[in-house]
Amino acid sequence: MALFAGLAGLFRPFGLSIFLAVLTATVAGVIINLVELRIRQANLAVLLGGCAGVLVGGLLGRLFVAFLGPGVGLASNTTQFLRAAVPLFAGFVGMLVGIAKSDLLDLSAFGVFAKSASGSSSLKVLDTSVLIDGRIADIGESGFLDGTLVIPQFVLHELQLVADSSESARRNRGRRGLDVVQRLQKMPNIAIQVSSADFPAVREVDLKLIEFAKVQRAKIVTNDFNLNKLAQVQGLEVLNINELANALKPIVLPGETMRVFILKEGKEYNQGVAYLDDGTMVVVDNARRHISKTVDITVTSVLQTTAGKMIFGKYDDRAQAAPTERPAASASAASG
Repeated sequence: MALFAGLAGLFRPFGLSIFLAVLTATVAGVIINLVELRIRQANLAVLLGGCAGVLVGGLLGRLFVAFLGPGVGLASNTTQFLRAAVPLFAGFVGMLVGIAKSDLLDLSAFGVFAKSASGSSSLKVLDTSVLIDGRIADIGESGFLDGTLVIPQFVLHELQLVADSSESARRNRGRRGLDVVQRLQKMPNIAIQVSSADFPAVREVDLKLIEFAKVQRAKIVTNDFNLNKLAQVQGLEVLNINELANALKPIVLPGETMRVFILKEGKEYNQGVAYLDDGTMVVVDNARRHISKTVDITVTSVLQTTAGKMIFGKYDDRAQAAPTERPAASASAASG
């Protein structure tokens, strides 16, 4: 900004006064700084793309001003300003173009560069399910996400297809996913990158995500159980939102007492099934005849999986009946 303002004040292009020249250059510098805020977080591919763009843009700008001479019809001070400013501006535009297209660079062919790229950045690619789920936005607002969140164009296309569905429930899910994308883009502490990279030979979106993560050396953020397992089999790092949610749930230990509402019968004999507020299933032995009732149970075991958590408990008829027998015994003693 100071460079443009100094050049404008020195050469006074287009016959402007010193004040107007400096003011115009200052406004242009502010706009450049606002654009620069969008590209602060950069990995090696972005840096290489930006450097290549600066080089090509600067050379093109230099070639353009080489034709500026007395025969052009511009004042000498304007010509001198253009000779200095046009290569700078062209280099800046070239840098923006190089950064925007940096996702097309495949650094995996250069081992040392690929290693540096993976070590200097933390790319996380979001899948369709995690955007529809929406909890990724709450995690982002909490400040626990670092690095760059990448949303491939084919994921947005799938969200658009879901949002255009004729089914009301499916349409609402797609629109929710698109709203979450907009919400993430508005967060100042989150770097969002929409990638146009595609794999036409691969039809399934999940398989495209895996190929994209391999090329970009990115982590996959999902809550899809099948995608989670498939990516792990192929050696990719996966951040499962369900695993994070399970890790933050209150721990229930065997032997503790819980109060639950028996909603339906279980698969085994004399079992009842209840659900906690967060959706955790509770399987209760000896509770089939207490369906649609709230009872106290004793936790016997807890099963933790990537698909969620299950709690197993037991309803003790004697423990529940004991408090009700005491008043009857007291009454008989009083009558005696």
